[in-house]
Amino acid sequence: MHKMTIAELDRGLRQGAFTSVELTRHFLARIDRYNPRLNAYITIDADRALEAAERADSQRRSGEVGPLAGIPIAHKDIFCTYGLKTSCGSRMLDSFVAPYSATVVERLAQAGVVMLGKTNMDEFAMGSSNETSWYGPVKNPWDEMRVPGGSSGGSAAAVAAYLCAAATGTDTGGSIRQPAALCGLTGLKPTYGRVSRWGMIAFASSLDQAGPMSRTAEDAALLLQAMAGFDPRDSTSSQEAVPDYRAELSRDLAGLRIGLPKEYFGAGLDAGVAASVEAAIAEYRRLGAEIREISLPNSPLSVPTYYVVAPAECSSNLARFDGVRYGHRCQEPRDLLDLYQRSRAEGFGAEVKRRIMIGTYVLSAGYYDAYYLKAQRLRHLISDDFRRAFEQVDVILGPTSPTTAFPLGDKADDPVAMYLNDIYTIATNLAGLPGLSLPVAQAGGLPVGLQLIGDYFQEGRLLNVAHKLQEVTDWHRASPPGFE
Repeated sequence: MHKMTIAELDRGLRQGAFTSVELTRHFLARIDRYNPRLNAYITIDADRALEAAERADSQRRSGEVGPLAGIPIAHKDIFCTYGLKTSCGSRMLDSFVAPYSATVVERLAQAGVVMLGKTNMDEFAMGSSNETSWYGPVKNPWDEMRVPGGSSGGSAAAVAAYLCAAATGTDTGGSIRQPAALCGLTGLKPTYGRVSRWGMIAFASSLDQAGPMSRTAEDAALLLQAMAGFDPRDSTSSQEAVPDYRAELSRDLAGLRIGLPKEYFGAGLDAGVAASVEAAIAEYRRLGAEIREISLPNSPLSVPTYYVVAPAECSSNLARFDGVRYGHRCQEPRDLLDLYQRSRAEGFGAEVKRRIMIGTYVLSAGYYDAYYLKAQRLRHLISDDFRRAFEQVDVILGPTSPTTAFPLGDKADDPVAMYLNDIYTIATNLAGLPGLSLPVAQAGGLPVGLQLIGDYFQEGRLLNVAHKLQEVTDWHRASPPGFE
């Protein structure tokens, strides 16, 4: 059962081949067996999962339900979940039990999903390898000596190793797409505002976006259908109508204009990744798509722009964790200043402290114009590049990550090298565009991800383009050795 997609599990549940309780017990048994090796989950909520499965089975017996009813999934531990620890991968929130649930959690619960637990992540979503978590690094199921990618690495590893049918993630600079690529999954970052951020612990508020991580584009469409839509509790939530994403999957690709940014195929791209992407481009040609070379001239500036904007917003958002209202509090503080200093020093890890310091610096008097204001101007130029590109093409295609999964610890002492791992994904967050990664091959026995970028609110088109490739290839069916 665990190797079935959500669509296949839904058919099995409808036909009575198995129940949601049986399915949930099966996944919980796999978690017990494999999670000690992978460290993909922080919290497992078996009792509530089985209760939800029983409700789903009862609903299926009594009437028509949606395709997600009774499907076991996991949530990244950045989403507040009522009555359950929500840690954000940090010692700062190790004892925090959320008094409410995020909109994403609520909507998926209303759709009938069974939540198995909360997945591990880079601390406060800051990282590209899932090595900064207070709970230790997550291991990639394809090679347990390598990283799964970050910050949604726990979700990626859990789905890849069949420890859940799908999972939620968040993407601030590539944190859904990059781990999806490194673990051989389909991961979708929607348009900014497409999915509510209410109840999602903030890293960089103008960049963060929640999305699904699954095995197929069809499954991602089913999840996004439940997650998307306006939320009055989120002031950045869009009122754009939500289409029927599953209905859009079958659109023909004849005449589709796919753009290849020349900046994405130059120095720094691994030869095996490049060859895999080229093979996928050839498949799209056979499917009737027209391939065009385009340019995104300001894309090389996306990394330095991001690492001014994101830390600036991080330094503001994380100011609330001060040891006073909730979260970690130091023992026996001498005075208020000591409370602030020691609580934050003890509660935050090295990468979070680094970004807070950078953000505070670029926002400080005398440096705001030189760094933060200039970065915002560059952000506008990057968005203009995409606007011009979408006048010529319908979808932009390129690699998701410059390499396959790298060894644990390989870049831990070189923050700049770690940051460059997101070089192809960051620009879409700066522009607020949707992006999707899907598996297209393997290089050296490790998955390779292909990235598709669409115009605003064109998630349906991205899912369609990914689905059509998955109809003629089977890389999304590949299993990591030892987890079959």
